[in-house]
Amino acid sequence: MTAELVRGQNHTLPQTRLEIRVSAGSPVVAGATLGDENGTVRGVEWIAHPGAHRLPGLEVSRQAAAGHRLAVDLEALPDEVHRVTVLLALPTGAGGPTRFGATAAPFVAVTGLDGTEIATFTLTGLDAESAVSALELYRRQGAWKVRAVGQGYAAGLAEMLADQGLAGAAELAASIQEAVARSLARSVAPPPPRTPEGDRVRHASGPSDAHPPTAPQPQPTAHPPTVHQPTAPQSATHPPSASQPQPTAHPSTGTGPGTQTAPAAPTAAGPINYAHPRRQHAAPPPPPPAAPSAEPGQAPQPVAGDATGWSMDERLYNQIWGMFEDLARSAAAYRSAVDFAESRMGQELDRSLSDPRNRIGGTGDRAREEARAKRDELIARAREVLDRDLAQLAAEAAVVEPALPAAYAGWDNPVWHAHRIPMELPMALRIGDLHLPERTDLRIPLLVRLPLERGIWVDSGRTASEAAALMDTDRLRRLAMETAVLHAARLLAVYPPGEFSVHVIDPAGSAAGSLAPLVDAGVLAGPPAAGPGGVASVLAHLTRRVDLVQMAVRAGAADALPPDLDTGEQLLVVNDFPHGFDDRAVTQLRYLADEGPSVGVHLLMVADREDASAYGPVLDPLWRSLLRITPVADNHLADPWVGHAWTYEPPATPPGSRVLEQVLAAVTAARRAAGR
Repeated sequence: MTAELVRGQNHTLPQTRLEIRVSAGSPVVAGATLGDENGTVRGVEWIAHPGAHRLPGLEVSRQAAAGHRLAVDLEALPDEVHRVTVLLALPTGAGGPTRFGATAAPFVAVTGLDGTEIATFTLTGLDAESAVSALELYRRQGAWKVRAVGQGYAAGLAEMLADQGLAGAAELAASIQEAVARSLARSVAPPPPRTPEGDRVRHASGPSDAHPPTAPQPQPTAHPPTVHQPTAPQSATHPPSASQPQPTAHPSTGTGPGTQTAPAAPTAAGPINYAHPRRQHAAPPPPPPAAPSAEPGQAPQPVAGDATGWSMDERLYNQIWGMFEDLARSAAAYRSAVDFAESRMGQELDRSLSDPRNRIGGTGDRAREEARAKRDELIARAREVLDRDLAQLAAEAAVVEPALPAAYAGWDNPVWHAHRIPMELPMALRIGDLHLPERTDLRIPLLVRLPLERGIWVDSGRTASEAAALMDTDRLRRLAMETAVLHAARLLAVYPPGEFSVHVIDPAGSAAGSLAPLVDAGVLAGPPAAGPGGVASVLAHLTRRVDLVQMAVRAGAADALPPDLDTGEQLLVVNDFPHGFDDRAVTQLRYLADEGPSVGVHLLMVADREDASAYGPVLDPLWRSLLRITPVADNHLADPWVGHAWTYEPPATPPGSRVLEQVLAAVTAARRAAGR
């Protein structure tokens, strides 16, 4: 039976391998400190936080999120540790709430590895606090217990760490927030909400439903038919359905698929409604039934679109995110099992060889062989489960990929050859692929919601990755611009005719060759802007549009907009930033990055951050506000569930293919037919 704790209450823990789940109303930083018998934190090496997310027996998330899962193995903690304190703090400089009183009360649950709740605690009564000690696990007379703490700190993370006796608390708190800021810039935005009962029907025999009991799983799969779900409030890890009007962890800029009207109003606060404006708020139709298994006891054959949703596009979208999550959690379980096996081998060797008489001779050799054999057995069992999960996901990917609509499909998909410009905006757009080293040929499409929630930065620097460092600078910049052109062309191809415009700033005219497909097709809003005058003109035009639309929306006077103002979505492609940009232009660009997405103006920048070093930290908020991608493969993106470093593969057209020219020609023909 679950113990629902109140502040100060404790409860005995029946097991030592645990998971601590956190649900909050806004993204929070989760960490944990280790304390000795007096509760003192002896040093920074006793603190798990986003910048150092793993300690012996303890692992926390590397990102700020509305939902966290902390893995704890109390037996693996050092002997001098008598207390584990779970800390929550609001990230600074992220544009979110600055005090816990302005958001929903955080909820913390201590569970077993199978998801069974042991104790829960809702942190009510918080107000001006920006950091809080949520709960602590402590050792008492040889047994471990959990106590609900709920101690808040108005001065934030530094005060909380200092209260635990840590020297240099302020410096460490600043470094933790800086690590969070870097993580926010590199993470993949979390998926839109999913239904509490799950949005995929294949999970009854899906990945990670039978991991060996000896392998720790700090991130177990979250499919309710196989894992008991807590009765906690919805978290970012298990949110409600994307097809229903529920909030997400990150602000959006539109009202959902099918929106064709003027850009939505900027949202000062509160959740975003993703419900389709012309749909009733009823449950979506169920997904198609899964195909029967080929043999009794085998997993069902994969089916494209086996997730819930209002349309096949929405089902495929939810299915892809489900595959993404399944692969992340399967890999997490395997890696955790390997770590556990290595740790267990070390502990067994330490115990058996602690007696000097066993360190030499046959006794020591036998102890080493037995420890290694147990380790190899655990790893082999974990690998067997992982291989089964990967095989099923690969089979599903082979079915899903050919069924994808153009907006989700790769450039090599035949769907592009018969593509027609749609009359409604799709839910999302594919901007590349992701894979993990456990199986590099298993690619997950990286989808971002439309309208774009934040701008995109194509990093053209040679310091961006090892592959980039080996390339010639000019070739790398050309590849980066060609990648940007592919993204712009895809956006033009999936928006209804006349609902999307592309502007280009190329101060030195160095990208003429890469821009040729867009220029030759006549799909740009005007010639690429060059020179100081051209840069100033385009930025002034888009800045004026953002100002006017914002004022009209706030005043409720959309009819008062000038008749010559284009209220459709706008994309500004910027090449070679910051070359050719004076201080005023840089300020305008930052303004567009901050305010533009909420009213339909988006940035697609091609830049080397090192080139902007002369501006100092003034441009750091600009880089952090953009989703960074690379023109060559690089493992810089993290998933929103377990924080794996995923290798990103940029989009590319098949060698010798003219699919890009065909798609742009279709855009031009559709515009002419619509009289735009």
